[in-house]
Amino acid sequence: MGSVRSALAVTTTTLLTAGMVGAASAGATSDRTSPASSAGTSASSQCTTNPDAPKHQFRAMWISSVYNIDWPSDSGLSASAQQDEFRSWLDLAEANNMNAVVVQVRPTADAFWPSSYEPWSQWLTGTQGQHPGYDPLEFMVEEAHERDIEFHAWFNPYRVATHTNRNALHSSHPVRQNPGWAFEYNGQLYYNPGIPDVREFVIDAMMDAVTSYDVDGVHFDDYFYPYPSSGESIPDQATYDQYGSGFSNIHDWRRDNVNQLVEGMGDAISSAKPHVKFGISPFGIWRNSSTDPAGSDTNGLQSYDAIYADSRRWVQEGWVDYINPQIYWEIGHSAADYSTLVPWWSDVVSGTDVHLYVGQAAYKIGDGGAWNDSGELSDHLYLNRDHPEVQGDVYFSAKDVRSDPLGAIGRLTGDHYGHPAIIPPMPHLGGSTPSSPVISHARHTGSSVSLTIQGNASSYAIYRFDATGSNDPCDFEDATHLVGTARGDGSVATFTDSSAGDGTYTYYATALSRNHLESSPSDPVEVEPGSGSWSTTIDATTPGGFTASDNWGTSSWSSERYGDEYRFAEPESVSDAAWFSADVPATGNYRVEVWYPSNADYNSATPYVIATTNGNEVVEVDQRSNGGQWVDLGTFTLSGGDGNVVGVSRWTATSGLVIADAVRLTLQ
Repeated sequence: MGSVRSALAVTTTTLLTAGMVGAASAGATSDRTSPASSAGTSASSQCTTNPDAPKHQFRAMWISSVYNIDWPSDSGLSASAQQDEFRSWLDLAEANNMNAVVVQVRPTADAFWPSSYEPWSQWLTGTQGQHPGYDPLEFMVEEAHERDIEFHAWFNPYRVATHTNRNALHSSHPVRQNPGWAFEYNGQLYYNPGIPDVREFVIDAMMDAVTSYDVDGVHFDDYFYPYPSSGESIPDQATYDQYGSGFSNIHDWRRDNVNQLVEGMGDAISSAKPHVKFGISPFGIWRNSSTDPAGSDTNGLQSYDAIYADSRRWVQEGWVDYINPQIYWEIGHSAADYSTLVPWWSDVVSGTDVHLYVGQAAYKIGDGGAWNDSGELSDHLYLNRDHPEVQGDVYFSAKDVRSDPLGAIGRLTGDHYGHPAIIPPMPHLGGSTPSSPVISHARHTGSSVSLTIQGNASSYAIYRFDATGSNDPCDFEDATHLVGTARGDGSVATFTDSSAGDGTYTYYATALSRNHLESSPSDPVEVEPGSGSWSTTIDATTPGGFTASDNWGTSSWSSERYGDEYRFAEPESVSDAAWFSADVPATGNYRVEVWYPSNADYNSATPYVIATTNGNEVVEVDQRSNGGQWVDLGTFTLSGGDGNVVGVSRWTATSGLVIADAVRLTLQ
């Protein structure tokens, strides 16, 4: 997958029937026996969900840079042309309801960012070491996040060059400085995985990107030791002689070298940025059952033996957060049946925290046989539904998703991606579930609805219901009502529901942590058809929207509250109001509604102060009754601009606590 041949050659009949056998399996067992837990708005195991609308699913495509397969489409494009091309890939992801991209940023021991370890990539400019005129990695991460698409930085750990001419490498290249770090094999140059300094160096080189950029994931492909080439031997006997003490054969030593890289990279990521996911997309066959009883009922190249990739152990040890095997064969393939490998990999991840995402061969559509059936890939995803351990799919590669041969991608997205999906949560990476957000603005804008969500989360999920909304928690257990997600900056996010049309809708939002732990839903907000009216809701927890002195206490005692908490104070003849502020779009007439929990011990004449264009107007409200709903104070002329709009005063002669909870303004 890391090059043209990685996606093509390794799936040929020759390799599948090679049946290469190496040293015996390490036979490692897992000490991670608890299944991954779910999080979020989970209601009850009794909920019946819509199989066509899974709520959590990883949907991504590989964007390959080596040989300019996908992006940039040619080396030497201008910075603006490269940026336009990348935006078009994100457009494609959005159009297909994908929520992640896996982008190759270190294809041949080079960099798509200003690295102090390795030179600028030749695939950017045509010349290794030449600055492309901007920071591609910074640009790509920011562009993806603007659309709330996860960005997984794809690194090839050991490939140095797609040729063997060391003098063609940039003068600053590590292999020019350390010629003994690399060996030649099958017409290419590779870092030698058996040299400890090399392993340490490549981890440092990749971690430079992880620590410097806001990536969501780190991704390795299937290249560790090179795939076998007939008549060639890996030239590392001298390295084994130097570093292989304690191993009875070179094969176990090579596997251990790869294991040390995987474990070391996982540890480095976890130490630096615990929320960043680490995933690997290995060759689809670990071992055949004819060689190892723990293997799959297949008859193909064994990555454990051929390229020294003990992918099963990586899962068992918990060194990775997701495994993304390249199951690039059709259902019914004689040597490597898709319907055999998916259950096998499902069993591998079962009982662990490691997610299983399947690598799908979009590039094979139209190649003959079963691949001439436009429904082959769609059938893969139907089969996946029988194995809940499969939590997503990744497609190789982006250009094949875009070209949509035989209409197969369109068919797949129509069958399976008709609704958006949230990235599956990974509770084992830590973090806490955020508190419920507030939908503070909601209005029709032509055929769309614009929303502003306020909270303390990395992103937000938005759900839409017709008319009066939902009182059933099961309605949030699948994506039937999910209309999208929006990236937050820790306080506010905006979202445009372009699929709304002209209707009466009720919206809810949930807050998502960086690892997609999901809060309970917000309070509902109703949007009426065709009015184009502006509306905003401010509650006592709205960042920057509420101010009160220390004389006002905080409580979440009453179930009639709006949001997570409300404020209260003793009445007293002092000027000490709690104020709700808003950015009013223009001077005009606005309906003012208030929400409070009611109680017999609360104040019977709580003064609400409305800052109108003609000065403050006071409306007294009996907070002993009518709580837990919107109470209309009337329509007032408010000035445009950002400032205090509605206050709750303590200056009242009646007894009982005064409550400040929430205010809603609606343009009339």
